[in-house]
Amino acid sequence: MAADLPDFIRLDGPATTLVIGFAQRLPAAIYWGVRLPDGLDLAALALLGARAEANASPAEEPVLALTPQVGQGSPGRPGLAAHRDGLDWASWALAETVQSTASSAVITSVDTAHGMQLVHNLALHGDVLVGTTALTNRGDAPLTIDDLVAPVLPLPASVRRIIGFEGRWAGEFMTRAHDRSMGTWLRENRRGRSSHDAFPGLIAAEESTTEAQGLAFGFHLGWSGNHRLAVETLPDGRASAALGALFLPGEMQLAPGATYTSPPIFAAVSDAGLTGLSQHFHRYLRARPEHERLRAKPRPVHYNSWEAVYFDHNPTVLTAMATRAAAIGVERFVLDDGWFKGRRSDNAGLGDWTVDPAVWPEGLGPLVSHVNSLGMEFGLWVEPEMVNPDSDLFRAHPDWVLAAPPAPQLSFRHQLVLDFGREDVRQHIYAAVDALLREYRIGYLKWDMNRDVSHPGGADRRAGAVKHVEGLYAVLDHLRAAHPGVEIESCASGGGRADYGILARTDRVWTSDSNDALDRLVIQRGFSHFFPAELMGAHVGPATCHITGRKLTMALRVATALFGHMGMELDLRQLDAAEEAELTAGVALHKAHRALIHSGDLVRLEAMEGANAFAVVAADRSEALVSWSLMTEQRGYFADPLRLAGLDAEADYAMEMVWPERLGKPWPLAVGGVFRGAMLMQAGLQMPRLHPGTAIILHLRRL
Repeated sequence: MAADLPDFIRLDGPATTLVIGFAQRLPAAIYWGVRLPDGLDLAALALLGARAEANASPAEEPVLALTPQVGQGSPGRPGLAAHRDGLDWASWALAETVQSTASSAVITSVDTAHGMQLVHNLALHGDVLVGTTALTNRGDAPLTIDDLVAPVLPLPASVRRIIGFEGRWAGEFMTRAHDRSMGTWLRENRRGRSSHDAFPGLIAAEESTTEAQGLAFGFHLGWSGNHRLAVETLPDGRASAALGALFLPGEMQLAPGATYTSPPIFAAVSDAGLTGLSQHFHRYLRARPEHERLRAKPRPVHYNSWEAVYFDHNPTVLTAMATRAAAIGVERFVLDDGWFKGRRSDNAGLGDWTVDPAVWPEGLGPLVSHVNSLGMEFGLWVEPEMVNPDSDLFRAHPDWVLAAPPAPQLSFRHQLVLDFGREDVRQHIYAAVDALLREYRIGYLKWDMNRDVSHPGGADRRAGAVKHVEGLYAVLDHLRAAHPGVEIESCASGGGRADYGILARTDRVWTSDSNDALDRLVIQRGFSHFFPAELMGAHVGPATCHITGRKLTMALRVATALFGHMGMELDLRQLDAAEEAELTAGVALHKAHRALIHSGDLVRLEAMEGANAFAVVAADRSEALVSWSLMTEQRGYFADPLRLAGLDAEADYAMEMVWPERLGKPWPLAVGGVFRGAMLMQAGLQMPRLHPGTAIILHLRRL
């Protein structure tokens, strides 16, 4: 052992314990799970996991370290793959020092022979573990890193189910369960952003785990670019999860003395089911310093112009639209794509971030002033990472785009990706956006990214996907520092860039480009595994969805959007008086319960097939909102009773139906009654016979 190196260290959260052991001087998580009693003998805990030598196996079992290394001789996936022109590849860094508190640790390991240093930084924030791995090149020659993952964490044998996330544009955050078997479950993303189809998160759970009970582990990588997620089960039965950025060939090189730190992993464990796991992540995000700005005022109801006018901007029409939006209860008016020079379609203009005088001869000032005079904030759409070949910027700087010549660029929405790894590009884009924020009273930016990074090569001919993301972070950080009152939304053709890395610099995620309420119920349920409602952009769309073609009632569209950061994205000129009144009532209902929705505990409920149900329960259990939506025709004459969760079992609750206003009979016959929390959770509530595409919202108030 190195001098003063402990045998074990223990980190605790309110409901979580992590124990790190240092057998063979390799830091490893020997326990990661629900909180253990205080005062345990950690040596005895380690002894419980001791195993005899197996046939045809090493006499001394390789440690499943926080960073498994090639020098250990382990048959599993290494957490570090690095070399110097093919040499110094068999890393074997041994722990040298440990600095720890009751909830955090910094562990430094050194590989003197190969000139490398590893530092693991671990901290429990509440019940979410945040961990990074830093590699320093202590040699005299450059070091190429092929892979470096965040700290690797073990999974118990009982956790046999992996829930991964997949999807597509307008269909993000779909969950799919897989059986964990021997070998590796692997998801890779090479799209240059978090992506629609490979969200950087996973859940591992026992087969019997439900929303309300059972053991579940959650893992998320806070990184907005290419990534790799792996759950590995070794032949000896040990299982672990490893998450890290994915590097393209030669992309990550360290000069002597330089350090690379992995994106952070965010991990949590709960024995209260999948909902309990989600609540750990929600509480963590709500406690972050970055979230404080979202509590400074109620999250404003949005109006977004996109699906109302698209590129057809007319100052008179949009000014009138703002007036009508304010009357409905909107608090932030967002002018979407089409306001800048040459932007009459998606064929041209990206990169030229000046107001088009052909459409806005007086600039945006009159509209901004009108919006502000109505008591609303003004927001603006931008897509600063992109450029159209038909733009002044591209004609002046064709070398500013990411490319991999002589390979041709993939055609993708008539646009190319600017190389944010270049300082001159970052300075130019920052100056353009900064000028807009200084000229106009803009309180919100919808920052979009509408294509993958298909050929991420820089001017130096090296892969530059990582540098692009790091450059994006730098520009956003600079803008936030210069304009701290401006909120920024992360949009990437919908939910293509949703992760804790981008959320350290933004205030909202545009969850999906689909405003189809039935699709959104599924999308938003998947999103909720890692993100709380106040970060989830959710809009009331047109009666006939522009993407799916499905016609849905205003009542359903409101009931779906109401439970996120609510907004609307439809042509208000097409509303009749009854629709406008219903939308106005829905906005008022959202505002009446906004504090609960944006601070309460989300409880996903186990509903019958074809239904979607959840509740938001106040932290003190004094009230709850319950949403129940029938998505398809029920199989029997009557719906199954809905068992609630998260209430105070000993308290009495008065039940009221608050949406829709004009459902008519039938409604839940229990509405208007008073019921004990235990009854509602154990016996359940008989739901009414409804048409598919109908939703109801109940309010429970503790007496």
